Amino acid sequence: MADIIVMKTTGKGAPKVEEGAADPAKLLKGKYRTKTWNHFTGEDGRLYCGIWESTPGKVPIDYVEWEFCHFIAGKAVLTNDKGRIWTLKAGDAFIIPAGFKGTWETVEKVRKHYVILMPKA
Repeated sequence: MADIIVMKTTGKGAPKVEEGAADPAKLLKGKYRTKTWNHFTGEDGRLYCGIWESTPGKVPIDYVEWEFCHFIAGKAVLTNDKGRIWTLKAGDAFIIPAGFKGTWETVEKVRKHYVILMPKA
């Protein structure tokens, strides 16, 4: 029998935070600093689940993976390479399919749950 995985960012059982920043050459706006608390890796290293957050900023995105997101807090604007715009806020859940290209702009500090499935090698 397996136990459930409770996702949190502090206290007993919280994973070590991974801090990151956008490549300055690709940064379009703001500072865009990130924190990731990865709670689970499975399916031969292809599946990742956890909590992620970012400070305001805008970066280009080019997804080879599939990602489910659920915003806990904040606001972001995703724009695809054809100019279609989605404004997402706390409480919204969405899927970014493999092949999505465009930009991600964090307008208000975002914190989200994520599930990422990488493609097979």
